[in-house]
Amino acid sequence: MPLPDLHTLLPFLRWLPGTSRKTLGNDLLVGLTGAVLALPQSLAYALIAGLPAEYGLYAAIVPVIVACLWGSSWHLICGPTAAISIVLFTSVSPLAKAGSEQFIALVLLLTFLAGLFQWLLGLLRFGALVNFVSQSVVLGFTLGAALVIAIGQIPNLLRVEIASQATALASLLQIGRHLPEAHWPSLALAAFTLLLCVAIRHLWPKAPALLVGLVAGSALVWLLPERLVGGIALVSAFEGGLPPFTPLQFDLNSLLQLLPAAVACGMLGLVISLSIARALAVKSHQFLDANQEVRAQGLSNMLGPWFAGSLSAGSFTRSALNLQSGARTPLAGVFSALLVALFAVFGAALLAHVPLPVMAAGILLICWGLVDLAAIRALRRVSRAEFAVMLLTLLATLLLELQTAIYAGVLASLFFYLKRTSQPRVRLWQDGDDEVLRIEGSIFFGACHYIQQLLQRSRGQRLVIDARHINFIDYAGVEMLHQEARRLQALQRSLVLRQARPQVVEEILKLEGAEHCPVQFED
Repeated sequence: MPLPDLHTLLPFLRWLPGTSRKTLGNDLLVGLTGAVLALPQSLAYALIAGLPAEYGLYAAIVPVIVACLWGSSWHLICGPTAAISIVLFTSVSPLAKAGSEQFIALVLLLTFLAGLFQWLLGLLRFGALVNFVSQSVVLGFTLGAALVIAIGQIPNLLRVEIASQATALASLLQIGRHLPEAHWPSLALAAFTLLLCVAIRHLWPKAPALLVGLVAGSALVWLLPERLVGGIALVSAFEGGLPPFTPLQFDLNSLLQLLPAAVACGMLGLVISLSIARALAVKSHQFLDANQEVRAQGLSNMLGPWFAGSLSAGSFTRSALNLQSGARTPLAGVFSALLVALFAVFGAALLAHVPLPVMAAGILLICWGLVDLAAIRALRRVSRAEFAVMLLTLLATLLLELQTAIYAGVLASLFFYLKRTSQPRVRLWQDGDDEVLRIEGSIFFGACHYIQQLLQRSRGQRLVIDARHINFIDYAGVEMLHQEARRLQALQRSLVLRQARPQVVEEILKLEGAEHCPVQFED
């Protein structure tokens, strides 16, 4: 087996020599803009995942650098995301208390397993498997995840203690029992922050509304008298520093417990990342190597947890900003990660002044950004079956654990796909003594019964299958055609394939050889 060339092992060598002082300066400026956006998002996503706030910063450093340098897209920026964070929380919270050392260790181990799964898919060139997670599943899951995240932030809005629950419905019932304990100053502060962010987005769309809201909400608590804001919880302080080296704990029992969730998280991360990368590639006219991108995502999630980085995936907001700001190379993402690292070292003390209700309000704003009402309406107009898959996935996210919801959505998509392909479009007409049946679709095991029923209803002396639109036939299809041809021979009739493609003819002849094949062919 030939050894891979240097550009395959280090793909950034393809574009790095082409950088100049001008492109470096431009990418540094774009990276600064991306870092400003990444800081409040990363902190919020860490809290969603049940991790200390600093772990959001850690996840926006090493995984981002690795994904940018080893990926195929020039504009995709990875890091912690809302959907990934809520899946991490719901996957690990039943096994350990959120924020505890055991919880953090399990999240990092889950991240490594998901990354290993992603890297193996890319190594085996199975990146196309993510296409089995349809857009309807992604829409339903994203809408459900937004609701789950919002429900998860209600305790921070009300300053009440709620035990971790396996499903969103159970969490909502628990919150209802604790409503009398609500801390109204915390709720008022969150409402002020949320309204301010919405107003900024409406009046000044290009402004970093989330960052301004966090600063304004924190300043309000600092300026108002203690009697008005007393009891409002703050983000836990931590000592500033670079991401620490964190050895992973490979416990067999933990590996078995986390494996199903790791596969679901890995698939979800790839679907999100590749969807964003493809959308950006269309706008930038850049060639995208899907398998290289899958390997890069896997590598970033395999290396990230050794430096306290939780699972990362493509960020649509930061990636779109990267493209719109005119990033020339993936170094814009690298500079963004390095600037986040500088904040982790020198600006960590500022986090201790951020109130949790303010962070919760920012997270609610992020949740609203996840809801794509236009796409949901379009899906309803175009396909009722896909809309049903979306609704099923949405309900599954609220009633089941999130990784189970992903599997439920994928299975529903496959069910409707197989149902549709098992009944290919056919046309039947009489041509003299011939009865012609045009089949527009593949003849595979799922469609054999349907096609065989049509063949057995025919009454023509010669049953002609117009096969010009048959692209594929499997063993079950070949055996069915041989069986029907033998049946028709016994009735002094014949089965003829007209204008069949060479690969289809070849597969049919393989079963018994050309001399004994009961099926006839004609051009």
